[in-house]
Amino acid sequence: MSAEHPEKDPSQDPSTQADQSQATEENTSTDEFFGSADDQVEKLKQDLVDAEKRVLLAQADLENYRKRVRRERDDELKFANVPLLTDLLPVVDNLQRAMQSAEGSEHSGGIIDGIKLVEKQLLEAMKKRGCEPIEAEGQPFDPNFHEAIMQQPSADVEPNTVLHVAQTGYKLFDRCIRASQVIVSKAPD
Repeated sequence: MSAEHPEKDPSQDPSTQADQSQATEENTSTDEFFGSADDQVEKLKQDLVDAEKRVLLAQADLENYRKRVRRERDDELKFANVPLLTDLLPVVDNLQRAMQSAEGSEHSGGIIDGIKLVEKQLLEAMKKRGCEPIEAEGQPFDPNFHEAIMQQPSADVEPNTVLHVAQTGYKLFDRCIRASQVIVSKAPD
């Protein structure tokens, strides 16, 4: 080393000290802002767990939506015939009334047989599509399938039992499309 240029200690140099001081301040401020490396890793792990939970919830919601849409579509197809069937029910009623009125006539043998045949074919066609009469007589009154038009005292059966069916009701699969109009028993006075 020459005497003219003594070697300077870098730590003694004011510009180096300023650089080191600034770097220390930056490290401190980034540590304060981001936290330590371990804290950052833990935060990222927690963010990952939260994101995985959100993905699983979104997948479950999507699957539930698909099931609901499939079930609604199946129900729409299953009950698409309701308007047609409700239009045919008065026809069945009128065929039954025609048979009842023709039974009292002397000259109606062939007519009654023809009406019975038409009624049978119509009821079979409805049954193929899932529409069946509601069995009501002698059954406990069920407001989901029966419409009470009158109550009648009766000691022979329990109260709230269907005594007589005034108009037959029909159901399509498990859904009532027309309630049976019934006379219901009540306790004798």
